[in-house]
Amino acid sequence: MEIEERIRRAEECLKEQFSEIDEVALFNTEKVLTAFREEEIALRHFNPSTGYGYGDEGREKLGKVFAHAFGAEAAVVSPALLSGTHALTVALFGVLRPRDNILFITGRPYDTIQGVIWGEGNGSLKDFGVGYKVVPLGKEGKVDFAAVAQALEEGKFRMVYIQRSRGYELRDAFSVDEIGKMCDFVRGRGFGGCIFVDNCYGEFVEKREPCEVGADIIVGSLIKNPGGGLAPTGGYIAGKALFIEQCLRRLTAPTVGGEIGSYAYGYLPYFQGFFLAPHVVAQALKGGLLIGKCMEELGFENFPKIGAHPADITRAIRFNTERELTHFIQSVQEVSPVDSFVKLEAWDMPGYDDKVIMAAGTFVAGASIELSADAPIRKPYTAYFQGGLTYEHCSLACRAILKKLASS
Repeated sequence: MEIEERIRRAEECLKEQFSEIDEVALFNTEKVLTAFREEEIALRHFNPSTGYGYGDEGREKLGKVFAHAFGAEAAVVSPALLSGTHALTVALFGVLRPRDNILFITGRPYDTIQGVIWGEGNGSLKDFGVGYKVVPLGKEGKVDFAAVAQALEEGKFRMVYIQRSRGYELRDAFSVDEIGKMCDFVRGRGFGGCIFVDNCYGEFVEKREPCEVGADIIVGSLIKNPGGGLAPTGGYIAGKALFIEQCLRRLTAPTVGGEIGSYAYGYLPYFQGFFLAPHVVAQALKGGLLIGKCMEELGFENFPKIGAHPADITRAIRFNTERELTHFIQSVQEVSPVDSFVKLEAWDMPGYDDKVIMAAGTFVAGASIELSADAPIRKPYTAYFQGGLTYEHCSLACRAILKKLASS
């Protein structure tokens, strides 16, 4: 079948799902617009600040807009949060104390956060006397509620940790409904501590966020979904006001908390990116579905399955050989607007156990809301595709991928 015909047929099959995604984008755009209007955002809130940043209205209002849109009591949104991993680390160290324990109910966390939890001699939570227990996922990558109940009965935990996205695991991301059931379950077993959600890649994929179904803290990166492709760096932590204050005291200092924090370049891209984020997320979701559908027709297994509404913007595609995997990643780089000429090779990225090959020809370095893909070089050979600021770019990438795989 010709590439153009394959894409046309895939788009026809996906019409209903595309319509559902557009409906969610409209709902979330209205939600964000309402947050902007009720917080009375004005041009002055985009202004830069220097020094201590006392009275920085832009910083304060940005946090309030995020909190409003995410159904949270408060939020800190800051360029000083350097990545998703850094934002997660600040939040964990902000809430937890020596002799506290964390219960991971969605299996092992993402590679880069593992060393934060149980690293040896690197300043990890373990080094500071914080314990942990990991409950492996059950069949089909779902939470093993019986094992979670047993862990809660046998141990004393300050925090229950939920990772929404799959990371490098072959499972579907967890939907907000599923996260809500997790929250209800642990509360029903008498858990009174902090329910913590790594929300990376999940923002604006559905009409609700985890704070609206029982999560106490959600954390994410601004160079993923909520930055809308415009935020140049940064992260956010949103949730209950008590916990956000604890996180602020870790981000700055215990004596000043959220009273300080300047940004000399201004907040315009953060506000504007957040406003655009619901639309950009919809573009990425539709692009991922198109590529996934075409890969499925070629016999490559997809996670999530085509036909299911995605719970985040990532798509895992399993290949038979390292060569096929590498060609897929390389074709994404070759159709990128930046560094399209770069010949990709796997390398030892900091924080990962295996060599990783990563396509990220992006305007913001490493921004996975932009068209990007990466994979650890290990069996089963699985590429993790995400992002796409426009559906048109994703469609062009699909053509390039199909052409390269056909010639491999």
